[in-house]
Amino acid sequence: MMENTITEKKLKKYFEITGEAIREAEKSGNRLGMKEARDDFLDMIKRYYADARFFYDKEDFVNAFAALNYAHGWLDAGARIGLFDVHNSRLFTVD
Repeated sequence: MMENTITEKKLKKYFEITGEAIREAEKSGNRLGMKEARDDFLDMIKRYYADARFFYDKEDFVNAFAALNYAHGWLDAGARIGLFDVHNSRLFTVD
């Protein structure tokens, strides 16, 4: 049976995963030496994460989940192109 409900439990799990990935990206190096692009990516990631918190606080779980997915999409894109020198395939689509 396919689960198609965004529960508070599921959201909390994704907040934890994305929060952990943000912290790892922030402390990572940058394989490309593109500090401005890296900072821009981190800014977008943090904005989407903050939007997710905003929607979560309003109990708008659908938009909170969408914002978390955008945040994590930016994290994965930054990791794939080398803006974040990370090697954790649990948190990023790398390795």
